[in-house]
Amino acid sequence: MRRVSKTDEQRGIGLLVLGALGFSVMSVCVKLAGQELPVAMLVLARGVVTFVLSATWVLHRGIPPGGNNKKLLILRGVFGTGGLACFFYAVANLPLAEATVIHYLNPILTSVVAFLVLGEIVDRRLVVAIVASIAGTVLVTRPTLLFGARADLPTTAVLAALGGAVFSAFAYVTVRRLRLSDDPHVIVMYFPVVAVPATLPFAIAHWQSPSTRGWLLMLALGVATQASQVLFTKGLALVPAGRATTVGYVQIVFAAAWGLLVFGEVPSVLTVAGALLVVAGVLVLWRPSPGTGRA
Repeated sequence: MRRVSKTDEQRGIGLLVLGALGFSVMSVCVKLAGQELPVAMLVLARGVVTFVLSATWVLHRGIPPGGNNKKLLILRGVFGTGGLACFFYAVANLPLAEATVIHYLNPILTSVVAFLVLGEIVDRRLVVAIVASIAGTVLVTRPTLLFGARADLPTTAVLAALGGAVFSAFAYVTVRRLRLSDDPHVIVMYFPVVAVPATLPFAIAHWQSPSTRGWLLMLALGVATQASQVLFTKGLALVPAGRATTVGYVQIVFAAAWGLLVFGEVPSVLTVAGALLVVAGVLVLWRPSPGTGRA
């Protein structure tokens, strides 16, 4: 593999943080739009907007749209579609912060898959970051087993969030492999190539005429996700998969902020403490360890 400098890895982490911010904006749009529209329509809208923007950019830049590793590109589209559908359902049916936290349990899964498939090393710095992030996650979610609080999260939505985490882990590792053969914009474009035909029958079956607000929210979630996906894909090309998805934990902080600003959800002291641990995990990763330059 080509070597990635420490400066490039730091830039990659910055891109991942910006991507996480964009994904948090997408989550707000999904939660608002989900008040009147079914999840299948939201996934379809996201796919259509992504395809139009990606195809336009790819053709404008003269990038071959077919890609080089078609089988892996299609597989990335399958994982992405499954992960997005699960995540959208969770966001529509769970509090925003909780849905985001559960979804971002995927770094451990990603690290395991990356170790098995890509041979990436799990170093001490990554372990410390994961432990800090998981501790923060526990403080934010306050599970019944540890805190004795009444569990009131719907089981189906929680399972959907967990399923989204699993799909995302495989999608991230697939992107890491594809960055050796394909342009990031082509990788992004293959998501809607799979997602649109896969979700269209379900969207038609459950179609509801959107209001003007609904149309605007679907457009906004598509644009926000497109920009974020490009940033995240470019970041993944510079940062090992387990390390990269741990940076994604910062989206929990963004979700808590949007919950307060948009939905009037005031974070508790434990939520703030958990968010600080998540940020600490990101900061641990900001200075690459000597062994990570080989990515």
